[in-house]
Amino acid sequence: MPEPFSIPGTTAVVTGAAGGIGLAIARRLLHQGAARVVIIDLDADRVAAAAEELGDRADGVAFDVADEAAAAAAVARIEEDHGPIDLWCSNAGVAAGEGLGDDAAWELSWRVHVMAHVYAARALFPRMAERGRGHFLVTASAAGLLTQLDSAPYTATKHGAVALAEWLAIRHADDGISVSCLCPQGVNTAMTAGDGGTSATRLGGAYIEPEDVGEAVVAALHAGRFLVLPHPEAADYEQRRAADRDRWLEGMRRAWATIRAGAARGE
Repeated sequence: MPEPFSIPGTTAVVTGAAGGIGLAIARRLLHQGAARVVIIDLDADRVAAAAEELGDRADGVAFDVADEAAAAAAVARIEEDHGPIDLWCSNAGVAAGEGLGDDAAWELSWRVHVMAHVYAARALFPRMAERGRGHFLVTASAAGLLTQLDSAPYTATKHGAVALAEWLAIRHADDGISVSCLCPQGVNTAMTAGDGGTSATRLGGAYIEPEDVGEAVVAALHAGRFLVLPHPEAADYEQRRAADRDRWLEGMRRAWATIRAGAARGE
């Protein structure tokens, strides 16, 4: 189990933070007393607007988290400007590829949902290990614990994100680096704004707000929990899946048949 992480006075970085879950996490960290929060996203204008909204203790950096050289440069720049990074929330995500998707959807999903975490860890972990402290949060999804039926690229790469977070937690605990993994179900963000009544994500029940996710992240950091589950029922679903995989698959097949029938009716 990771050690409890104390937020007051820390320097934190949140990627994918110009809106949605990332911005909510950044806002919550500042509310909990972080000394500095640096938000990262692709669009420089949105980053600047979000940083201004957050106030004097926030800064913004615009770069592509799937670019290894840019990630390494950002880590170096942030530590030069603000001192050691205590907490890195690797939160950027994309929704790409319906069904099996095309190669472009797989490539984008892989680079953002897996390699972006790898690039951040490569740049940051040696620095954290030298200091003997630091925390790294990977935003995956309940799709990485279960299965999201709409998109194979999304669910497969989110499984990869969970596996990577587990690997990092095991391999780097002795370096003083703790790791956690955020796995929400449906959240009301720009990414899910187009979800209709037949979206497979609706199988998890009501969507929550980004602010609820931010609160769940802070609670898990304080408690030292690896899995961050803003939807607690995801733990029950995962246990059922592990206990009887065949039964779980049959239930998911029935759910998919219901979704397809609803779509055919135009629901």
